[in-house]
Amino acid sequence: MKKVLMIGSTVCDVILNLDHLPTRQEDVHPEKQSTRIGGCAFNATHALAHLGIPYTFLSPLGTGVYGDFIRKEIVKHGVISEIFVEEENGSCLCFVEKDGERTFMSLHGAEYTFQKPWLDALNLSEYEYGYICGLEVEDCNGQELIDAIIETDIKFLYAPGPRIMHIPTDRMNQLLDHGVMLHLSDREAMLYTGKDNVEDAAEVLHHQTHNLVVVTCGEKGCYIKNEDSFWTESEPVEVADTIGAGDSHCGAFLAALAKGHDLKSCAAFANKVAGKVVSVPYNVLNDEEYNTLKKKI
Repeated sequence: MKKVLMIGSTVCDVILNLDHLPTRQEDVHPEKQSTRIGGCAFNATHALAHLGIPYTFLSPLGTGVYGDFIRKEIVKHGVISEIFVEEENGSCLCFVEKDGERTFMSLHGAEYTFQKPWLDALNLSEYEYGYICGLEVEDCNGQELIDAIIETDIKFLYAPGPRIMHIPTDRMNQLLDHGVMLHLSDREAMLYTGKDNVEDAAEVLHHQTHNLVVVTCGEKGCYIKNEDSFWTESEPVEVADTIGAGDSHCGAFLAALAKGHDLKSCAAFANKVAGKVVSVPYNVLNDEEYNTLKKKI
């Protein structure tokens, strides 16, 4: 099995659990506050690492209060990145409401940067699949990231994320025209394409990429568009916290893909992992939970 190349951020998440999002000038009292390691790429890579998939994680670990926290926590979680920089890391405020839905407010730092020499130092023939996120594409080194990955033969799964409409159009088109695989939510797919249903939105995206499109749809499961199209249902779960669910779905899908499973099996397994993530009050699963899920891949 070849390795998977993961590129993107590891972040300090500051979680505020509250009854509802405050309106302007409203005074609310969160039920609790907690701090944990997160970030789209970290969450996805965590799934790969704990599912036994060989990987390389290009995630810049910086300095400052949040950088110090991330450097300690990433080791505890069994995820490896060997990219160290002297810039400060930022953080992400995560507001989690009673129903488990989350809203993010991010202060970007070193974690969202990219340098081509990090990629040049690798033997790229060791990799078949890769991952990038829209936050890095949108940020200051986004064009450098795009230019670097499209020079490779690696099959990248691209997750634009909830800020899909903020990604510069030329960068987005460059990736879609290059033929990346796509992993996005139903809201993101419909918002970007202007369509009012998932099937039509996926058709538009597939027409541009001529490649795999994975659309996650919460409790409905996910929709796959490639040469064939199909839905894969999710098992009903009680939602505790949706942070990291989409990222873990992405990582689990890549894990199954790297192991050579067909798309239906990849989608079904990713649904199981994401379902488990939303049922627990944290963004990644523990060893025991992953060991149970490994039996299903």
